[in-house]
Amino acid sequence: MKTLKLFYPYVSGNASRPEAHSLQPIRGPESSAVCVIARHRLFLFPFRPESKMGVDIRHNKDRKVHRKEPKSQDIYLRLLVKLYRFLARRSNAPFNKVVLRRLFMSRSNRPPISIARLIRKMKMAGRENKIAVVVGSVTDDVRIQDIPKLKICALRITDGARRRILKAGGQVMTFDQLALTSPKGHGTVLLSGPRKGREVYRHFGKAPGTPHSHTKPYVRSKGRKFERARGRRSSRGYKN
Repeated sequence: MKTLKLFYPYVSGNASRPEAHSLQPIRGPESSAVCVIARHRLFLFPFRPESKMGVDIRHNKDRKVHRKEPKSQDIYLRLLVKLYRFLARRSNAPFNKVVLRRLFMSRSNRPPISIARLIRKMKMAGRENKIAVVVGSVTDDVRIQDIPKLKICALRITDGARRRILKAGGQVMTFDQLALTSPKGHGTVLLSGPRKGREVYRHFGKAPGTPHSHTKPYVRSKGRKFERARGRRSSRGYKN
């Protein structure tokens, strides 16, 4: 019986050194179709009996979605991205990396913060004389009568809020001014508005009508006959 020598370039543990393999034909009726591959520590064609054939994997949802630049084409926003990309790269402060990531975000992920919430957050211990940094909008709140002296840096601030802050002796800064004042974020407090404050989040959750669900239903009308009785009072079927 002849022994054939086969040089295969891939070897487990050392890919640079070829190794000789011997092909030995089997004597018998199936000798023309079947041959045994004798190889040191590794089979040429490994086959696991538990592997399933013909099952394809969907790769359309494999990627992790994260932004590397803002979707907006606003040139002023992109100038800020240029500035904070430089600061995030050249400084080891995490503040600049957080600001850069928030500059990439969509508007729904940069919700506005009211001046009432901002005052409440800045009244916490250890936040005196610090700059409130908001990567988003700051809006006015007419329910607040007295505004303390504040230093605020924001992407946008409404006219009413700006007027009241300046009247109280405060200061309103832009992000390029903040980069000159505090390039590493020392003496700042990063704040943001409520991301789930939008009305659409009231419709998310357990289906309306199921037990212990407080999800707001989509109804065509708020009349007496629509989503008012069944499931909401015990005299009409059941009550959750």
